[in-house]
Amino acid sequence: MLKPSHINIKNKRASFDYELSDRYIAGIQLLGTEIKSIRDGKASLIDSYCYFTDNELWVKNMHIAEYKFGSYSNHEAKRERKLLLNKRELTKLIRATRETGYTIITTRLFINDKGLAKLEIALARGKKNYDKRQSLKEKEDKRMMDRALKA
Repeated sequence: MLKPSHINIKNKRASFDYELSDRYIAGIQLLGTEIKSIRDGKASLIDSYCYFTDNELWVKNMHIAEYKFGSYSNHEAKRERKLLLNKRELTKLIRATRETGYTIITTRLFINDKGLAKLEIALARGKKNYDKRQSLKEKEDKRMMDRALKA
């Protein structure tokens, strides 16, 4: 019986910079030293995004640090990794990204109950500057209301 994992790496800028619509959970094709680094919590999703090549979904700029006990077989930190989704989800994403303004970004990296690394991706549209200001104002209002409730 596997114990639940505490690994939950988030892309905090994703919800600030993008308007997220549909979310999907995808498997990742990893090497042995990559999964060990993820279990150590040595990964980052900053500036990572997904793209299609020959009807396959790939993630780019996802940083997984080299494994400290790895030898000559260690992996590259920022290599491109293939994402695993079923055919129906892939066709939905292909159709959606052909529309103007939509892209696929990574929002969360975690290890599920079976011990497999999963990546949560989202279909997103970039926010304008005034949308970002609105998000900051809502965040500040929420913080002020929480302070008022505690007092």
